[in-house]
Amino acid sequence: MLYKTQGIALKTTNYADNSIVVHIFTDMFGMQAYLINGARKPKARIPGNLFQPLHLLDLVVYHKESNGLQRIKEARPRPVLKEIPMDITRGAIALFLNEILYKVLRGQSPDSFLFNFIQQSVIWLDETDKPLPNFHLVFLIKLSRFFGFLPLYHPQQQYPYFNLIEGVFSNNLPAHSHVLQEPHTAIFVQLLQTDFEASHRIKMHRNERKYLLEKILEFYRLHTENFGQVNSLYILEELFN
Repeated sequence: MLYKTQGIALKTTNYADNSIVVHIFTDMFGMQAYLINGARKPKARIPGNLFQPLHLLDLVVYHKESNGLQRIKEARPRPVLKEIPMDITRGAIALFLNEILYKVLRGQSPDSFLFNFIQQSVIWLDETDKPLPNFHLVFLIKLSRFFGFLPLYHPQQQYPYFNLIEGVFSNNLPAHSHVLQEPHTAIFVQLLQTDFEASHRIKMHRNERKYLLEKILEFYRLHTENFGQVNSLYILEELFN
């Protein structure tokens, strides 16, 4: 049966001579793998370049619950991303977030709120004229809410430590190394409370930004099964150094 759905492209793998398998997070079916025959041919009906990292799509798909690999009848960009493919900074951020999303969305069932959050974040990244040094940090913190480990914070209280294992702020230093301490705790709280529009106003040294990103990824690793290493991390470290 044919269905119309929206999708966010995450990973493409070559298959056979001219075909590809593309992993797409869809609003109707969650995470799906699609086989697209002939996508690497010069005059492909559905060309492979439609499925670059984080590209947003309108899809008409065949869907069978018993199938591991699904098929796509029609695909078109919605909207066409203008800045992410051309701008080095936006492209590097998109590549990094794409890798994170592929890790956390494996096996993800449909979730319209999660889908809309990712979709609107990508559109904002593509269209904004605001500086972007902290966008990826705020995105990762906001994303954690959808997987049940958003940090618990009470604005009326200030704590010097954030326990990455428990996901809570505390007055007491835990008996393990998975912790944020001052001055990084205060910066982390600012990131937790801000939105994309204002994220560039949070001032930090590049070493602080690098450290906080490593700790946020450690936070994800502690709360996401088989999260592993992030291969594109070095790109952001080079970009914002």
